[in-house]
Amino acid sequence: MDGLTSSPAIFLTGTGTGVGKTVAGCALAAAWAARGLAPRVLKPAESGCERRGGALHPSDAWALREAAGDTRSLDEVCPYRYALPLAPAHAAEQEGGPPDLGRLLRMIAALRETPAPLLVEGAGGLLVPLAPGVQMIDLAKRAGLRLIIAAPLGLGTLNHTQLTVRAARAEGIPVAGIVLSDLTGEDTPAARRNPAAVRDLCDAPLLGVLPHLPGIGEEIRRGARPGTRAAARLAEAAGLLDMGMLENA
Repeated sequence: MDGLTSSPAIFLTGTGTGVGKTVAGCALAAAWAARGLAPRVLKPAESGCERRGGALHPSDAWALREAAGDTRSLDEVCPYRYALPLAPAHAAEQEGGPPDLGRLLRMIAALRETPAPLLVEGAGGLLVPLAPGVQMIDLAKRAGLRLIIAAPLGLGTLNHTQLTVRAARAEGIPVAGIVLSDLTGEDTPAARRNPAAVRDLCDAPLLGVLPHLPGIGEEIRRGARPGTRAAARLAEAAGLLDMGMLENA
């Protein structure tokens, strides 16, 4: 258990983009919500947002908020939004208003005062530029959050996952665990071998493997609030992870 409360306070990062990070985050949030733990989520910055009704819509942040059953406004859940599909610091160069690290740290500290699980989802990997002179790893470290690393199950994950673990360890960031996601459902040699390889090669526990969930992306885009079919699928998938290891570390 971490921080100001006895509830887990997690920074969710990926080994890159498109590695199943948001689905993993939604699964964790849905599992906590299904247990009545009232989780809180924060997506400090999201790029590549669509413009809806004159405002930028952060689809990942919205999905996390829905899965958690978090009733706060999107402005509270995702304070910095950009249209350009770039690292937040780089999108802000053209759109103005780069993320303020101090403000984000204050937001996280305030959320940690509530006795409920907290999930902060980064953008991309740990070394993605968040603001001038600031990377995602700096936010995780300064906020005192434990790390969950989302990585794909298939070929190529071993190198990226080890590099992410090593980067976190070098900065003294505790790694709560690694979640592998089956993005394709294909029975490949890499998919069969990689869970054991991650356990052997990475100085961090493997929480488990999220199974392939056909159509879950579209279901999440429609909303995965507690009580929906999408929420049930996500919570069931999270049941395959070692949640006790995460919450009792």
